[in-house]
Amino acid sequence: MFPTGVTSTTEVLCATAIYLLPHSAPEIKPARASEQHIAVAPAGRAAPRRGAKPSDARCFRYLRPEARTFEIKMASSSSPFPRLLLLTLVAMPLVAAAVGDRNSTVPGQIRINCGASVSANDSDGRTWDGDAASKFAPSVAGVAADASYKDPSLPSAVPYMTARVFASSYTYSFPVSRPGRVFLRLTFYPSAYGDRRAADALFGVTAGGVTLLRDFNASQAALALSLAYLVREFSVNVSSGASLDVKFSPASGSARYYAFVNGIEVVPTPDALFAAAAPSFVNGGRPYPMPVRADTAFQTMYRLNVGGVAVSPGDDSGLLYRTWGDDSPHIFGAAFGVSFPKDGNVTIQHGPTAPPYVAPASVYASARSMGPVGQINLNYNLTWILPVDAGFFYLLRLHFCEIQYPMTKPNQRAFDIYINNQTAQEGMDVIGRSGGIGRPAYADYLVVTARGSGQSQTDLWVALHPDVAVLPEYYDAILNGLEVFKLQKYDGDGLAVPSPPISGTGNNVLDGSRAASNKKGRAFAAFAGLTAGGLLAALVGCL
Repeated sequence: MFPTGVTSTTEVLCATAIYLLPHSAPEIKPARASEQHIAVAPAGRAAPRRGAKPSDARCFRYLRPEARTFEIKMASSSSPFPRLLLLTLVAMPLVAAAVGDRNSTVPGQIRINCGASVSANDSDGRTWDGDAASKFAPSVAGVAADASYKDPSLPSAVPYMTARVFASSYTYSFPVSRPGRVFLRLTFYPSAYGDRRAADALFGVTAGGVTLLRDFNASQAALALSLAYLVREFSVNVSSGASLDVKFSPASGSARYYAFVNGIEVVPTPDALFAAAAPSFVNGGRPYPMPVRADTAFQTMYRLNVGGVAVSPGDDSGLLYRTWGDDSPHIFGAAFGVSFPKDGNVTIQHGPTAPPYVAPASVYASARSMGPVGQINLNYNLTWILPVDAGFFYLLRLHFCEIQYPMTKPNQRAFDIYINNQTAQEGMDVIGRSGGIGRPAYADYLVVTARGSGQSQTDLWVALHPDVAVLPEYYDAILNGLEVFKLQKYDGDGLAVPSPPISGTGNNVLDGSRAASNKKGRAFAAFAGLTAGGLLAALVGCL
């Protein structure tokens, strides 16, 4: 892994857009590799001339990912990478998916509308039980309060317009039907509650022995993301015979500080959602499988429907009620590639390579590719930039599905995947991996981020580029979905980082649901969040 003294060379991806491509196209007919004419521009020419033909050598530069490099040399005493201790690596046992209808009586699924005294439905038709007489909050402490203002972007009054406010620590205890992993979602709508100001809500949250939030101010976090409300999604493991205890604790330092929560959701997840295969560790050399510890907690940072529209919780698969956001705000520069839907005669066929609960068919039914002109594709990388908390490990899940003809055979489209300027995979062949058109597949990758002096955040770069080495029929790349999970560190901080600084823009957005909305006027909230760094151990422990 990483030695005490670390020296690494980071390749900077030159993903500059050199040709403006349409944002959408009804049908993609990629140029065959045999038809490519690679034109190299004179040094210093940064962009093509409008109307220039591909055969014109002055049209564009030939860019390679390794075009520019710089070296980061770190002494052992100041290395931002965690010192790692190999721990027992085991596959993650997870909880079986709940089945049934949408109300909170579905086995294993719990939805609490905090501060409410009666049950009510949300915009997706799901029932949320009030906590005033809930078996999960006997002798509930705190004060039930109503929000002073309803923002127009709220999808419904439930579970946003009532809150449970705590002046001292309080713990909700949720029974889990069987041991394993659950999604824990916490909903926060920053508002004045009674005589308490939104700015004074400063608190921490722990669950399952893991610190999820510390010195968290929902108002500051929402302002930083230009959002009206937040949904923080975590995946935590519950041991056999244990309950999931979720504790809210106001910060010390002022009698004005308080904790609050609007909604709590507990959703058991299928055993194989994260345990089907070990992710490939992207470490600057040849990636290798690295299982994740069963007790590692996750925080959802991004969940993107690439090339498609946002998917609401009610339209998710497996009764998991996830939010999938639009990927376009995270694309680097003007190199959008082209987004497109599946052909009308293509049916999404979930199978062993991607069971239905992994992602809904609507995610695989749209995609983004580099474009129909192979010689242009060779000169840029299709790139997404995702701001994240520095100093953590991240699990990235990339979803793939060929959905348009003529892509029906192996090696028609093969491409390389780069994460943080390191090669994650060479020669990704979606048909070869999934077995045919309309058949989804996914791949998991693990990456560690460094934290420099005073640096709380960093960017994750995900880039695709045609793999010319395998001589594919078409020079192109494709992606249908992207998820990013922050992994717990084991030095006491868990997943927690301070609330983000307020930037005045909605662009400092990271995470799954934030992908869905980075403006107040849109319909979806942000998962995970802008926070600050620390270190982690995923399938390796952090000292």
